[in-house]
Amino acid sequence: MTKSWQELTRMTSEAEILIEKIRIPEKEISIEGNFELPPLARLSLEDQVFVSAFIRNHGSIKQTEELFGVSYPTIKNRLTKIAEKLEFVQVDPAPSKSEVLDLLERGEISVEDALKRMS
Repeated sequence: MTKSWQELTRMTSEAEILIEKIRIPEKEISIEGNFELPPLARLSLEDQVFVSAFIRNHGSIKQTEELFGVSYPTIKNRLTKIAEKLEFVQVDPAPSKSEVLDLLERGEISVEDALKRMS
């Protein structure tokens, strides 16, 4: 039986959970290990609904005020509290050509890898 994300969020009551198995049925792949939920999935159901609504309103505080029937300061306070719960996810920028050439020169990557990284 498949549980929805709402059921999972309610069942865990915001307790930390660890995922031990991931299955992708269409590709017949199963991966076992210890996986944490992404930061947005760790929010309470109410916060997830709020964030979803805010994003669907293209970040418009005014539209979100109207949707939830609350004031501007209430929306700002809620966003601040949610932001405090989220860690900033930083994506490693693509290495510059000089960085790729340095890796190649030190023998840390192959010529083939260097060409892929530079394209």
